[in-house]
Amino acid sequence: MTIIVHHLENSRSQRVLWLLEELGLPYEVRRYQRDKATMLAPPELRRIHPLGKSPVIEREGRVVAETGAIIEYLVELADGRLGPPAHRDDTLRYRHFLHYAEGSLMPPLLVKLVLGRVPVLGKVAQKRFQPMIDVHLDYVEAELAQRPWFAGREFTAADVMMSFPLEAAVARAAATEGRRHIADWLARIHARPAYRAALERGGPYAYA
Repeated sequence: MTIIVHHLENSRSQRVLWLLEELGLPYEVRRYQRDKATMLAPPELRRIHPLGKSPVIEREGRVVAETGAIIEYLVELADGRLGPPAHRDDTLRYRHFLHYAEGSLMPPLLVKLVLGRVPVLGKVAQKRFQPMIDVHLDYVEAELAQRPWFAGREFTAADVMMSFPLEAAVARAAATEGRRHIADWLARIHARPAYRAALERGGPYAYA
């Protein structure tokens, strides 16, 4: 059955489109645009889910929200493809980065974005906040120096999950300056045919 993806421009939902392309699952995209003044999601999304956020998917009458939960659900639908690797250590890394992306890496990046919209004092606070982000980016760089993909030797859904925060970090926190392994990883995911196909389906995406 076709999966409906409620896709907001320049958002986390781009990862869902990418994973669907990687897994070869049938899907339909319903696009939403941000409010030009506030950059928030439109109220129409609240008709799909009470939080009014994206991504949200629908399948067989079920509504699934939150990127991590959606990714786990899609991996299950695809019989575990791109899911936890067989090796125990790789499995633990897979789970770690699946949750680390939104639980640890994304929050400071979001705070920096918000601070950037505060006149005068926000700019000063941004500079003081950058070292906190650098701790995370240096950690990610060190991890990618040890293996080509986040879980190990093979590409997995953990890489899909890590894409948005790292793409956002390039724009907001100079993520690739002096971090060649992050830069190389980003170049490799952007070259994947499924990634490019997802961009065509989803429309403009400022972070690619």
